[in-house]
Formats: sequence, structure tokens, C-alpha cells
Amino acid sequence: MEISCDESGSEGEKLIGGNTDVFTHASVRMDVESAASCIRGIRDRGPSPAVEYKANVLLREKNRRALTWLLGPSGPIYGKAHVHLTDKTFVVVGKLAGLLAGETAPAPGPERDRQVTAMAATLYREGRRAFGHERWQAFLEAFNDLMRAGNGRGPGTSAEAFFGMVDDLCLIGAGSEVGEIMGLLHRARPRVDSFLTRLLDDPRMIPALDPLIPAIVRAVVHWGEGTRPVSIVHDRQTALTEERVARIREMLGEARPGGLPWPSGGLLAGLRFVASHEDPRIQVADLLAGAARKIASDELNGRGDAELTALLRPYVDAFSIWGDDRSWSLLESVSGTRP
Repeated sequence: MEISCDESGSEGEKLIGGNTDVFTHASVRMDVESAASCIRGIRDRGPSPAVEYKANVLLREKNRRALTWLLGPSGPIYGKAHVHLTDKTFVVVGKLAGLLAGETAPAPGPERDRQVTAMAATLYREGRRAFGHERWQAFLEAFNDLMRAGNGRGPGTSAEAFFGMVDDLCLIGAGSEVGEIMGLLHRARPRVDSFLTRLLDDPRMIPALDPLIPAIVRAVVHWGEGTRPVSIVHDRQTALTEERVARIREMLGEARPGGLPWPSGGLLAGLRFVASHEDPRIQVADLLAGAARKIASDELNGRGDAELTALLRPYVDAFSIWGDDRSWSLLESVSGTRP
């Protein structure tokens, strides 16, 4: 089985204070001619002189008819596409919770400990309320910078400065659940220091926060149903080095229930890169990823478009990485349940 993929909202490991608050990864299962026909249908309903039709064109209000046709139940991708959503802030608090719980892998596997998930949810829900928006945002940015220590770059925030912020938050949040978590973080400094040392010393370590890797894992599991091998055609992506593709294979192995044997070649049968303008299937994935990011981000920030959110819902992965309960209740697929 071959799927075609693209993403939207990628800023590497800069998840806090960047240009986007949501990352999306879209995958489609279409042949080249069907995808080319889909692009022609979009152009017919939303004309543009652009050589390559991009999501920013599709999202213009004057092209709404093209967007609703693309996503609608009688449209060309219904039942043939899948979108994994990532709330970037939830990734950051999830990594913090993972370190506290003793998670040692650079990127978490597909099944996280319930304790980690619960702690991340508490941080996400209560952090801003307990410490105020500016102080909480500064803390998250500092932790984000600290975790971006790999790939030959030092952390943008020193460990000393970060743990100074932790001490302040312990005092401010004393007596609250989130304050207790800050106390755990204070006591976990040796573990955090050890993790940072690994990031700095081993150039082969994959990024600690890049949302692309877990999104690809979910695409393979979704299309292969956890048993069949899947081959990926992806838009050119420098972040997918050989080491990171190897980690994806490991994570897929971890997802196999009961240690069952892999299909021949593993669940990820292959991954090759093609420029989007050379393959209409990737253009379709690009349009879906870009539209999904805008729709999901608007819903996350309380300005959602009810019609577009409803149209996106059937495509959304039930195991998307999402922290906000209100917006998730509107975005989750009908058959999906919150992990």
C-alpha cells in the first residue's frame, strides 16, 4: 500500500512562540490520475493563476466552494485521506511530564503511560490559570529552548536559568496541583541534566520535540491497520534523516501488540521523497494539511467555523496530540475516542 503525505505548520522543534500553534500531517491514498482530477476540480471551483495550487489560495473566502467540495462527503478525498493534528503546546507539556515520569526515549512511542498523559493534561489546563499568561508562556518557551539542544546547537536557555524559573513557580503555585508538579520538576533536575547531556553529546539523537515523527507513525498505523506494510511518498523533508526514519521503524515495532512478528520488510515498507509540483497526490495532501491546520487552529482559539470544522472531523486521527477539551470535542471524528 502506498500513501502520499505532506505537512503544514512545521517550525522544527520551535513549538512555543513561533508562527503557528498547530502542526498537521495529511496522508492520502489515491492514484496519480485521481489526484490530478481532484486538483482540476479544485481549480474549476476556485480559479487561480498560480502554477501550483496551494492551501493559502484554497483558504480564501472566495474559494470556499472549492474547499467545501474537497472536504465534503461527496468530494474526491472522502474515505481516502487522514489527518493527524498536533497542538504544539501539548507536545511541550507532554515532554516535560514524560521526563518527570522517567521517559528516556527522545521521542515518545505511540502508547504513553497514563500517568504522563494525566500530568500533561493538568499542566496544560492549569498552568496558565495558576501562574498567569506571561509567566507561563515564558516558562514554556524556556523549556522548549532547553529541549532544542541537539543537532549541534546549544540550548537557547541555560539549565540554571530554567530551574530558577521552576523555583519561582514552586513558590507561586504552592498548595496547587500544578505547583506540586513544579516541585517534582525541581527534584528531577538530575534526570533533566542527564537527558540534555545525551542530546548534546550524541549527534544521532533525534529531536526531542519534532511532531513530524509521531505523525508519520500514526499515518502508517492508520492505513496499515497495524498489520500491513505501508510505503510513503512524502514531500521533500530535510528533517527525515536516516536516523529518524530508523526511529520511526522502532516506534512502529513498539506499536505491534503482543510482540507479534512484523510483515516482511516491517510496517514501514519504504519512504521516498518527491517535490510536490511533480506529484499531484502530494499536492492534494498539501492542500488538506494546510486547510486542516487553519480550521483546527481557529477552533483551538475560539474562532472556529462550524461548517468547516464539521467537514474536517471525519478525517481527524482519534490519536491526535491535542490538549484542549472544548475544541477536541468538536474536532474528533465520530468514531474516535480521546486517548
